[in-house]
Amino acid sequence: MRFFHLSDLHIGKHLHYYNLAKDQEMILSQIVERAEEYRPDAIIIAGDIYDKTVPSGEAYQLFDAFLNQLSELSPVIPVMIIAGNHDSADRLQYASAFLEKHQIYVSVMPPLAQEEYLKKITLKDEYGEVDFYLFPFMKPGYVRHLFEDENISDYETAFRLMLEREALDATRRQVLVAHQFFVNAGQAPETCDSEQLSIVVGGLDAIDISVVKDFDYVALGHIHGAQKLGDGKVRYCGTPLKYSVSEEKHRKSISLVTLGEKGTDLQVEEIPLEPMREVRRIKGQLSEVMGAATQENRHDYVSITLTDDKETFHQKELLEEVYDHILEVIVDNARTRNILEQMSGEEKLQTPLEAFREFYQMMQQQTLSAEEEEIMQQVMEKIDYEAN
Repeated sequence: MRFFHLSDLHIGKHLHYYNLAKDQEMILSQIVERAEEYRPDAIIIAGDIYDKTVPSGEAYQLFDAFLNQLSELSPVIPVMIIAGNHDSADRLQYASAFLEKHQIYVSVMPPLAQEEYLKKITLKDEYGEVDFYLFPFMKPGYVRHLFEDENISDYETAFRLMLEREALDATRRQVLVAHQFFVNAGQAPETCDSEQLSIVVGGLDAIDISVVKDFDYVALGHIHGAQKLGDGKVRYCGTPLKYSVSEEKHRKSISLVTLGEKGTDLQVEEIPLEPMREVRRIKGQLSEVMGAATQENRHDYVSITLTDDKETFHQKELLEEVYDHILEVIVDNARTRNILEQMSGEEKLQTPLEAFREFYQMMQQQTLSAEEEEIMQQVMEKIDYEAN
């Protein structure tokens, strides 16, 4: 049994203030091309289809076009989709009954009633049947009412109890699709800036991989860097695109999983994906950074750190002459390091006007005029009045 493992498409996402629609359209088309080339027996998408619970019309159209392209492949490749923490259950479930007629299976919520169980899709190959269990993103509060005699205070307990009620048959080949934060004996996976806000402080959302030890493969979403936990049966496939500067070194890919006969080792091949633009950091003096621009890299999404001790007026405007997708410009010199050192000392709570005054000084290399300060004072007072 060969299948694609994908997750965290985050359709509709912006990188800083850049709309990634064209980038995502290109990468989704690549996935369709690879599906046509490799002909997997199934395609798994392990959550976070959209970046927001209320996706834009453009995001809907992108995902709709992607599913249409996949459904047009012949023979038909079954597609299994679960909801992630970024997805709206109601919106992702729309037209799911119709989609099943085209072998596109969607699961958006864990079982919420005693008679309900995880959605299970069974496929067959030369070694027999493989059961795919679809377990969408879950918080303990979603399922606590199903276990009145249990004290469910964390994600691991809730997840374990939900699997136990499935009465899984360990003699069969079984694949679990989930979107949660898994750890291996307390060791957390490597995370990026782009998913930090989705991880619960204190580790209450952590689930140890021992809970899923009986599965032949666990296809995970939620973490943006591709990596395995334990012996490799539990895997995060990562995002198909780089969604933060912290992902600069990632090599994005499709995980092609080959599941053989029960009890044999599985194989995982990483099929590279080529983005429309790279995401990268550049550091150096202004002249060095501008000189490093080439016809091949000038369209990349770049985070620029300037190290000139003497700051040039209109630095960003000069940089924009050679780089057309600048994410941020950071100044790292003696002056800014001195400011950071002062800030690391005794903290002083600034008023909004004081904070703006300091920001203006840093950006414009001059102080606010008396007239400008009066205007800003009026703006701050208006904001404070409307807030109260």
